[in-house]
Amino acid sequence: MNKDIVKLMNTIKYHFKDERLLIQALTHRSYANEHDMYGMHDNERLEFLGDSVLDLISTEYIVAKYPQLKEGDMSKIKSQLISENAFSTIANEIQLGEYLFLSNGENATGGRKRKSILGDAFEALIGAIFLDSGDYYITKKVALEYLVKTLKHLDSIEGILDYKTELQEYIQSIYKVTPEYEIISATGPDHDKVFTVIVTVNGKTVGEGVAKNRKSAEKAAAKQALSSMRGKK
Repeated sequence: MNKDIVKLMNTIKYHFKDERLLIQALTHRSYANEHDMYGMHDNERLEFLGDSVLDLISTEYIVAKYPQLKEGDMSKIKSQLISENAFSTIANEIQLGEYLFLSNGENATGGRKRKSILGDAFEALIGAIFLDSGDYYITKKVALEYLVKTLKHLDSIEGILDYKTELQEYIQSIYKVTPEYEIISATGPDHDKVFTVIVTVNGKTVGEGVAKNRKSAEKAAAKQALSSMRGKK
C-alpha cells in the first residue's frame, strides 16, 4: 500500500496517531474483498460512525448560525449539507479519490470519481478522526473547515432560506401587521440595474437590501431586518 498518506494528513491538518485507521477509512469494500484482507476491515463501519458524527456537527452548527429559523427551514439546509453531493464535493476538494484503495474493477470503471464512493469515504475519514483523536471538538474543527465552505454555497440557493416569509410571520406575531417593501433607488443602465429596497413596519424602516433585482433586494432587506430585530429582543 504505497500511498502518500502524509500528504493527505497535511491537507486536512490532522495527523493520525494510528495510521491504520486512516488506511481503513480509505479502503473500499471492493479492495478488501479482492485482496482477502481478513486482518483488516474496509471503511463501511467508519462510514457509519462518521455519518452520525457529521449529523451532530452539522445540526449543532446550523442551530447556532441561524437562530431565526424554524425547524423546517433548518431541516432544508441540513438535507443539502448532509448529502452525497456535498460530501463528494468536499472529497474532491481534498483530492480524496487519489488515496482510495479500490479493486481493479472499481478503479477501471471510474470509482475514484464516483460520488457515492467519495461521499462514503469522506464520512469514513471523519469517523476515523473521531476514533483516533477521541475528541469530538477536534473532529468538529476538521469537519467544519469544509462544511462551512459548503454552507456558503448553499446559502445562495433560492428557497432554502425564505427570509421574507420568516419576517412576515415574526412581524405579524408581534405587531399584527404585514411588513411593507419599497424600492428607494434603482441605479445603472437597464441591463445592469442595482436595486435598493427598504422594509418598513408601521412606517419605520427595519431593514435595507441591495441587489441586482427587486426580489433579491427584498430578501436581503428581510434578512437584515430579522437579524436586527431578533438581536434587540
